[in-house]
Amino acid sequence: MGQTMVEKILARASGQESVSAGDDVRVRPDFVLAYDFPGYTNVIFKQVREEFGIQQLPSPERFAIFIDHMVPAVKPEEEDFHEGTREWCRQFGIPCIEREGIGHQVAVETGFGVPGAFAVHFDGHIAQLGALGTFAVNMPRQTLVEAFVREYIDFRVPPTVRVDLVGELQPGVMARDLFHGIMAKLGNRFAQFAVLELGGEVIEQMSLDGRQAMTGIAMFTGAISALINPDQAMLDYAKPRAKIDLEPVASDPDCTYAARYTIDVGEIELMIAVPPTPSDTQPLRHYAGFDVQVGYIGSCASGRIEDLRAAAAVLRGKKVKPGFTLNVVPTSQRVMSQAAREGLLEVFSDAGAFVSSPSCDFCYGRIGTMRAGQRALSTGTLNVRGRMGSPDSEIFLVNAAVIAKAATTGLIPSPEEMQEELVQ
Repeated sequence: MGQTMVEKILARASGQESVSAGDDVRVRPDFVLAYDFPGYTNVIFKQVREEFGIQQLPSPERFAIFIDHMVPAVKPEEEDFHEGTREWCRQFGIPCIEREGIGHQVAVETGFGVPGAFAVHFDGHIAQLGALGTFAVNMPRQTLVEAFVREYIDFRVPPTVRVDLVGELQPGVMARDLFHGIMAKLGNRFAQFAVLELGGEVIEQMSLDGRQAMTGIAMFTGAISALINPDQAMLDYAKPRAKIDLEPVASDPDCTYAARYTIDVGEIELMIAVPPTPSDTQPLRHYAGFDVQVGYIGSCASGRIEDLRAAAAVLRGKKVKPGFTLNVVPTSQRVMSQAAREGLLEVFSDAGAFVSSPSCDFCYGRIGTMRAGQRALSTGTLNVRGRMGSPDSEIFLVNAAVIAKAATTGLIPSPEEMQEELVQ
């Protein structure tokens, strides 16, 4: 009987020949990751020191802490918090990675996305490492504490739900639209408590940017993580950067899936996630003409170079409508540098957008805060009430090009208007 990717990864990480969905295993994470955030890392740091009395972490090379929230600090207390994280990392000899961008993206860029590896975090968007074949899963804080103080944690092998994407994309449809389209077809719980495995000819043709966009928001299907069988292009990207040397794995043709679906992407049009939940995904055309005052292009979900190129193609030679606020926040410094080399930042600046260095803070409303009554289009991760400021504002999730178009008119565009942009 064949095995899924996640079964192979957990078998290797638990020192067993094979495991099956439902098995309880004692498994050693290859990487233990976190970003510093009040109520999370400071609590973990205190527990490690005071409750467990630990002065040295087991295999410190497995750990990394990212400073990507509260960046830049706007209060002395925030900078004090960051310095506490730096000091803790110095004491325990683990990397403290800051001002390189949003941690999930930086983890991919700096070699934590290792095909065949097992990584843990307390944030579900770490699942985007699955674009490179890493099983990366969010853990409750207490379980993550266990990963800090001992090498092995207890874990139940999850089932896998497979979705194959076939057919030809409609013009202008991006990875975010695909993901929202999958949810519109299958619902927001079709992969509950399982690992979502994405495949098919469309995924095979997709760039790393697109794969990260889809795996990084897999949690909204109820999945605990997401995986894509790494192809040669992904291996060529990952292997020179990899922190550790592992044998890549792929699901066997005769493995057992909890469920399997095939979706013709030609049936998926431009999509929009409607507040107050990212689970309510509908065709964009249903909301064409709605007025909008704010646009945000960024986040760990969709602020990479493909998103910036798509937005710049729409904005080139145009101006942001007076009174409209457009924030463009590349996902990492590497992405920002590439966008600068390609002239994309100049396009945004000339159009009247506000361009920021990478930070998580726009995504959760610490910067670029919305007031009551405003409506935003966003490529962020969430559109729940109060996510970007006032609980009486609204956030709609769309692809980056749609936001760029709306920035010039102050209205949510129709699919026809977006088609016109493609032929200009």
